[in-house]
Amino acid sequence: MTTPETSAAAVGATVAPKAATRRRVHFSPYLALLPAFAIVVLAYVVTVVWNIWISFTDSKVLPVNIFVGTKQYERLFDTARWLISLQNVVVFGVLFIAGCLILGFLLAVALDQKVRFENTFRTIFLYPFAMSFIVTGLVWQWIMNPTLGLQKVADSIGFTWFRFDWIVQSDLALYVIVLAGIWQSSGLVMAIMLAGLRGIDRELWKATRIDGIPSWRVYLHIVIPILRPTIITASVLLAIAVVRVYELVLATTGGGPGISTEVPGKFIMDYLFGRGNIGLATGASTVMFITVVILVTPWLYYEYFREKPRGN
Repeated sequence: MTTPETSAAAVGATVAPKAATRRRVHFSPYLALLPAFAIVVLAYVVTVVWNIWISFTDSKVLPVNIFVGTKQYERLFDTARWLISLQNVVVFGVLFIAGCLILGFLLAVALDQKVRFENTFRTIFLYPFAMSFIVTGLVWQWIMNPTLGLQKVADSIGFTWFRFDWIVQSDLALYVIVLAGIWQSSGLVMAIMLAGLRGIDRELWKATRIDGIPSWRVYLHIVIPILRPTIITASVLLAIAVVRVYELVLATTGGGPGISTEVPGKFIMDYLFGRGNIGLATGASTVMFITVVILVTPWLYYEYFREKPRGN
């Protein structure tokens, strides 16, 4: 005969394995992520901390633990080459981000009109982003080379007045880098913007057509504010690309003519491997790391930590 005590024991025996199973299932994702977490901590966090520490030492060819305070940073900001590289990366960043956002948005708007062969055009526009910065730099180096590219073609057909030799002019070479960067990255912005445009309710467009609102005003006053999170995401990705620009400059101009297209990434690599000054190089990389943190933190706060309205 079954008693209440035996029934309770049977239920407890049944529930206990289920609870243990739930605990195992609950902890299994964390166990799966543990190797990746260990790699991140050891290969990223530890190396970043070590890099910052070395920037406060008198390291030359090899790292040493002789603390010198902010000596490397004082020397860094007294170096004309570093100041020029900061100026160049600011000019490049402003023009690159603005150009990519504007061109990418216009391409997305064009494709959002249900044009024929949309998939083909989308692939063509996005294809340059699949290339590395090295390949992009080489392509634009050939295009801008006065003895090989457009300048050579113009001279060969008699258009001697046509001058497109920016790559050998110190005051225009930086804009070659800007054009190459926009050519490569505007396709990514187009894809992000197009996804945002496709998420807008079509009833909104019908309402604006009924009210007779011009399309340009709809995009300016309605669509762009709706796409603000998308624009922020694209801007952060482009800003990180600006900080990391190195291969594009190296393949296109090599930092020249002279140091007219010098950027922080090339400065760091030259002093780290070419001139054997690890302390100065790590100081420069620490400055760029702080810059990335400053750029990314507002986006992370906006996306993950900002208190969102209850209605959403």
